[in-house]
Amino acid sequence: MSAPTTHRSAEEIGRTERGPRPLPELGEQRAAADLSSVDVELSNGLRVIAVRRSSVPLVEVRLRIPFADPADSSAGSTHAARAEVLANTILTGTASRSRVDVDTELALVGGELDAVVDPERLAFSGNSLVSGLDTVLDVLRDVLTGATYPAEEVERERARLVERIRLARSQPNVIAREALQRHLYGDHPFAKEMPEAEEVAEVGREDVLALHAQAVLPRGSVLVLVGDVEPDAAVRAVEAALGSWVGEGSAVSLRPLPPVQGGDVLFVPRAGAVQSQIRLAGRGLVRTDPRYPALQIANLVYGGFFSSRLVENIREDKGYTYSARSHPEFTPGGATLLVDADTASEVTAAALLETRYELGRLALVPPTESEVDTARRYAIGSLLTATSSQGGLASFLVNLAGLGLGIEWFTGHPDRLAEVTVEQVAEVALEFFAPTAFTGVLVGDAELLAPQLRSLGGVTLP
Repeated sequence: MSAPTTHRSAEEIGRTERGPRPLPELGEQRAAADLSSVDVELSNGLRVIAVRRSSVPLVEVRLRIPFADPADSSAGSTHAARAEVLANTILTGTASRSRVDVDTELALVGGELDAVVDPERLAFSGNSLVSGLDTVLDVLRDVLTGATYPAEEVERERARLVERIRLARSQPNVIAREALQRHLYGDHPFAKEMPEAEEVAEVGREDVLALHAQAVLPRGSVLVLVGDVEPDAAVRAVEAALGSWVGEGSAVSLRPLPPVQGGDVLFVPRAGAVQSQIRLAGRGLVRTDPRYPALQIANLVYGGFFSSRLVENIREDKGYTYSARSHPEFTPGGATLLVDADTASEVTAAALLETRYELGRLALVPPTESEVDTARRYAIGSLLTATSSQGGLASFLVNLAGLGLGIEWFTGHPDRLAEVTVEQVAEVALEFFAPTAFTGVLVGDAELLAPQLRSLGGVTLP
């Protein structure tokens, strides 16, 4: 008696007794070209993008403040630690509002407001009923111009941060991400996405107050509003609320990253690991490059969605991994192509071999017209789906604004994707997906993996 089949391949899933399942025709893509919007810079230097989307009576607010180290230092810098404490305590009180007051006023208008930070930016994300926009903006003004960072709040949040960082650093994905960033960018501040717990433990209230005064600045920052609002009226509301937010100089952006160079994969030992993390990286293209739409489609064909070549190979066909993907990451001054896969230790070397094989196959065996058309449908559909809600559109636009782009790029991108030819995809695949164009890291058990990886080659072992 034969063993039962444990899974079906993508080909089997895509077929019926009558033959292949036909793909539905791509309907008319309703790109949001009719969105009414305003994009202006206020007198204090704050860029404001207001967009009317009246699907529900809500408004979404996104504020992005470039937040690089003003001293542009790397080794020995405590900027990341101070920034994390600041982001976790900026909403805990002002001269006129306690933490409870902030939460209560926002709740009364069906709203919320959160802050997060990374090496590039300090970001605020919030929403409310349309009738509560003035309240959200007033709370935002209050914390931007008068956050007091109560000592007890700083102590409480600092202790929580220390514990979260220590826990995060034990996670395989975090270990792999930090190793990849160091491998690609050395001591560039972008590589330090998470401060050391010991650095955070030393941050005091005065440190955070000083950083706020130095770095929380309107000039160079961008505020995005999306909702059931008239754009001009929304801009006037922002100007009335945030016009008093001023400061010397401009918010500091990260300096450009060094270009990613292909080379061997760096092995990072993790004794006793039953799973390995494969993280590859190669050079990408910025969104404004004329070849970007073709590269986006090529990436989808390679590993960017479930029907991709990489997923079909190492997940569906061979069962090496549950999760494999490739995706672009837009970095200061450039872009990177990333490939991620987590595998069982005993098949790690084989999974790396197949991952490289699919890179070479995409470069040398160009995508077919059918593959390009399927990826194009997915690219257009996923863009419009991700931005169909007010919150999704607001988040997408604030990320575009961080790259110096506006709503015109968003509304025009479906047409750019529609115009990409098979030949253009083949050209970028040959240039950007050659295995030699990639480097990366591999985290795993050295005792188990070293003999196989040494035989495979292209991996720097300890």
